Amino acid sequence: MSVTAVDSRPVAERGTGSGQWTRGARIRAFIALTKPRIIETLLITTIPVMFLAQQGVPDLWLVIVTVTAGYLSAGGANALNMYYDRDIDALMHRTSNRPLVTGIVSPAECLVFGISLAVVSTAMFGLLVNWLSAALALGALLFYVLVYTMWLKRRTAQNIVWGGIAGCLPVVIGWSSVTNSLSWAAVILFLVIFFWTPPHYWPLSMKVREDYARAGVPMLPVVASNKVVARQIVVYSWVMVGVSLLLWPLGYVGWFYPAVAVAAGVWWLWEAHTLQARARAGMTGSRLKEMRLFHWSITYVSLIFIAVAVDPFLR
Repeated sequence: MSVTAVDSRPVAERGTGSGQWTRGARIRAFIALTKPRIIETLLITTIPVMFLAQQGVPDLWLVIVTVTAGYLSAGGANALNMYYDRDIDALMHRTSNRPLVTGIVSPAECLVFGISLAVVSTAMFGLLVNWLSAALALGALLFYVLVYTMWLKRRTAQNIVWGGIAGCLPVVIGWSSVTNSLSWAAVILFLVIFFWTPPHYWPLSMKVREDYARAGVPMLPVVASNKVVARQIVVYSWVMVGVSLLLWPLGYVGWFYPAVAVAAGVWWLWEAHTLQARARAGMTGSRLKEMRLFHWSITYVSLIFIAVAVDPFLR
């Protein structure tokens, strides 16, 4: 299938010849390959866990190295994802301006870029943090590219459920970077993100289901009704909130974290059940208001992990 991308660049960025791009535009394109907005969420879950593992303020140099290596690792995974998905990205409105679709970056450049980031980030983790963190980061990258992108995404409606494991591992990496070990606290927070990912992403998938349907990607909202999707969102939401409270009885946190987790969890469940009620009533389009839960989900995970970081100072 041949897809012709529309040149949407500002005139100042188009250069003087056909296919020419300014250096600034090229730099921004390579940054875009790393999907910075997605990585923001990954870092929000990494740094607070380092505070919990340290039970105080972790070494600043360790935080900087862990965050930098984590960004490069996730960025490499995202670049390789765009390399593999460039065919379907050209078919979806929300991804039609990605660098490989517009042609500002070639597939070969993207592949080399992604592999280079993977190698550099793994070496940084191993040499400057520890090899356990390096193994976890490399495992997350390979899982995202090989298991989610190349296998699950185009084959099953459960793609985001199991593919989300890669996005859970930065939590564990945050813990291992400080302690060079694993713990039940890291496992619990891993599970929080695991159960958070589907009800976080499915509302967005409901909004752009036509994009996914056009590209042949069987996201749950593409193959199931709004009622079914909303019911699944509610189930995962209840499990997520329940798991988030396990840190308290196991003694990893004091009073502050569970107070925030309960308040944020109640609000989440209210939004999830409200979405389900709208779906049951047959509401669609703007009346469904599915993006309210999507936007709240980002606030929720930020509040939970800020509480993780603050709690050691209030015990």
